[in-house]
Amino acid sequence: MAAVTLDEIETLSVAALTRHGAAPWVAAEVARAVCRAEETGNVICGLYYLESYCLQLASGRVKGDVEPVVTRPRPASVKADAKFGFAQAAFARALPEAIAAAKENGTASLAVAHAHTCTSLGYFTEQIAALGLVGIGFTNASPVVAPPGGNKAVIGTNPMAMTVPGQDAPVMHFDFSTSAVALGKITMAKAAGESIPLGWAVDAEGQPTTDPDAALKGALVSAGGYKGWGFGLMGEVMAAAMTGSVNSLDVGGLKLADGPPHGLGQFYLLLDPGTYTDAFDARVARVVDAVAEQPGARIPGASRAEATVVQVADELWSKLSLLA
Repeated sequence: MAAVTLDEIETLSVAALTRHGAAPWVAAEVARAVCRAEETGNVICGLYYLESYCLQLASGRVKGDVEPVVTRPRPASVKADAKFGFAQAAFARALPEAIAAAKENGTASLAVAHAHTCTSLGYFTEQIAALGLVGIGFTNASPVVAPPGGNKAVIGTNPMAMTVPGQDAPVMHFDFSTSAVALGKITMAKAAGESIPLGWAVDAEGQPTTDPDAALKGALVSAGGYKGWGFGLMGEVMAAAMTGSVNSLDVGGLKLADGPPHGLGQFYLLLDPGTYTDAFDARVARVVDAVAEQPGARIPGASRAEATVVQVADELWSKLSLLA
């Protein structure tokens, strides 16, 4: 394993992305997201994705030099058409307008349309919270989740995220897939020659399996059965239908080098905590304090560990260095 600083990760990511066709400002936005994922230990959304970004830039599956189009179709509604470019770039261009809309109206929504996968959804909601607003986000992905009782994938892992602002740091932050597990954990288990727990996936016949290869030929299942399935469908409606982007059913594998652009959507709600009451902070603190009184319990996102140096597999770091 190589001990790598966050600055080294960001520098390498920018170099690799620009070398494969990303505009400098786009590369900087995507590299910042890669760096943040590694900083918080979210390895699936960090350097693990960088090679596919580069290969897809080279093949044209993602556009690295497009300028997103930001509009405000209604007073509290902002849309960013990513033009089949990176979600990070489209969000960055639209965020100031969305923040302004939320502060003018109390609540606002931001639709990001026709974008590349956003990977870590919470990366975006925490940016909203850093500006004093509650951020809630939804997105969809390539089809890997079958309905309860089924064996064919219909929706993606379709995560949702929420970040609640505090005085110095978020008081609550969660970002999770509505499937029992993220697809990346299955592929990583296969690469490592490891089995997976029951309850993560079914095989092609719809039977529960511990074999990651059989899981990849079958489908993931929703977290919590029908409850998670409902949340996944909600994400599909918000990310695909509300933004006019593609359904999960119509997206190829997210990391495949070739193929049509992802064209995915993300949908964000931005809420000003002071719109309806002056008791917001007190009500949130009441819950936070009640959890803190219990040894071993914690609010999601509380006291997240943030690294300044991360361990990266030598083979991965060497491969990415060559890309840069």
